[in-house]
Amino acid sequence: MKARIPKNIGGGAQNMNQMIKQAQKMQDEITVLQEDIEARDFTATAGGGAVEVTLTGKKTIKSLTLKPEVVDPEDIEMLQDLIISAINEAVNNIETTTEGEMSKITGGVSLPGLF
Repeated sequence: MKARIPKNIGGGAQNMNQMIKQAQKMQDEITVLQEDIEARDFTATAGGGAVEVTLTGKKTIKSLTLKPEVVDPEDIEMLQDLIISAINEAVNNIETTTEGEMSKITGGVSLPGLF
């Protein structure tokens, strides 16, 4: 009994070359996107704007602003919580932006290890 391969499957070297070209184009677009996101700033606030933090796309803190009224020597824990909250929000903004823009390039296919 002979095995039959459907007519639309295959293509040999030509099909493989096409796939390689598409993969290279996608890799180039991902590299450009990574560089773009790393160059951006992401700002988030907490406590109604009492704490504002700006992170780079590389997730490093660029600036931290505290309104004087939030600095209470009797309640350092609240200030710490606000700072942590603002930083976490900024990191989440970076990750959400990265995932959203990456899915435009990859068509929603998850590529582990890229970000």
